Amino acid sequence: MVKALQFGIVAGEKSGDILGASLICSLRKHFPNAKFVGIGGPEMLSLGCESLAPMDRLSVMGFVEPLGRLPELFNLKRKLQDRFLRERIDVFIGIDSPDFNLRLAKTLRKKGLKTVHFVSPSVWAYRKSRIYSIKKSVDLMLTLFPFESEIYENNDIPVAFVGHPLADLIGFEDRRSPARQLYGISEGNKVIALMPGSRAGEISRLAPIFFEAAIHSLQKYPDLEFLIPYSDTKAKSLLNFQLNQVKMPLKEKFNLVNNSHEAISASDFVIMASGTATLEAMLLRRPMIICYKLTPLSFIIGSYLLKIPYIGLPNLLLGKKIVPEYIQNSVTPNALSKEIDIFLNASNSYQEMEENFYGIHKLLRGGASDKAAIAIENLMNKNKYNSKGK
Repeated sequence: MVKALQFGIVAGEKSGDILGASLICSLRKHFPNAKFVGIGGPEMLSLGCESLAPMDRLSVMGFVEPLGRLPELFNLKRKLQDRFLRERIDVFIGIDSPDFNLRLAKTLRKKGLKTVHFVSPSVWAYRKSRIYSIKKSVDLMLTLFPFESEIYENNDIPVAFVGHPLADLIGFEDRRSPARQLYGISEGNKVIALMPGSRAGEISRLAPIFFEAAIHSLQKYPDLEFLIPYSDTKAKSLLNFQLNQVKMPLKEKFNLVNNSHEAISASDFVIMASGTATLEAMLLRRPMIICYKLTPLSFIIGSYLLKIPYIGLPNLLLGKKIVPEYIQNSVTPNALSKEIDIFLNASNSYQEMEENFYGIHKLLRGGASDKAAIAIENLMNKNKYNSKGK
């Protein structure tokens, strides 16, 4: 009886959970009886992935913040590697969370297991010397964006640009009308999505500023409506807490919703934290501004390490600053309310931004998860071929 293939797979946040679920579906087309074990969220769990710990235990942002969690993270790494080595999984797939996953991959690879990393770390942005450690950690790097592959090719690390699964999931049609029907919003109303992030730290730093900016704008434009998508019940609770801290005479203008895709679709404009969600807004072709705010110490370290001209993913992909960026102390209620004012009075000027977003969508669309699954299968077949000495 042939033993079913077993994949180790670890995702550390919501975006990784979505990528992991899509990849599991594609891998099962090639390996119908495959088993998946590691760490995942609700999307991966719904597909039968066995998670050895809650996914949020890996969700930590910044350069300093992870230090307080080191003992827990070390224990989690040990638990995973013991399971993977004991059962001799066929391939380990780390999805994003590079500081954790690449360390785990390096240990597993030394023990003879095949390792894949899905979502390139930002080696092109900072700590370029990490490329030498990555070379020791992975047998295959899967990149989401075309500009990421060059550094791996130059260092003889097997790499495959696959595109982004989200670009496959999101169509080119505009879903504004059905999304507004879902939330009971009239077609003529102006709606702004406020997205201060999904992590506790992001919400505590950005949500109060976003909400205060919204209140300023409401004083000038009383017909505005705001949608605030949340990723899970914990994020919803944190957002509610922040809403309750702000003097808000028009609370009915602020609606917490549990679907970022629908919230962005229903909106005319998005104010958001830098991160994966900016890709979602870009694929849905909504004008946006991007905000980035760390703890003071993490920002000092990040400013020293970062070697890129932009923070926002849309600007990085386009190679030019087409989306306004507000970083650290420049993230203020006054600055954001001014951006709302500019949009409401000159929305036609955002047409170039939307056209650029359409071009990126076409570039990233093309069966990313299927391409990733094929690349992983090729890696496994190459291993079989070499093991036979042919």
